[in-house]
Amino acid sequence: MELPKDPMMLFSVVNMKLRDCYSSLDELCEDMDVNKDELVNQLKAVGFEYSAEYNKFW
Repeated sequence: MELPKDPMMLFSVVNMKLRDCYSSLDELCEDMDVNKDELVNQLKAVGFEYSAEYNKFW
């Protein structure tokens, strides 16, 4: 599955996958073959930061 380009859709899909399928962002990125730094930077550019403690972006 390719992740959405729209930042709000990306935020929603990533958080859903983190909640339902993956125990960490590293696991999601490895399994989906996504560059973690690029993903974090895309979401950071629109105001979201990843919390490892809660395993979600907010």
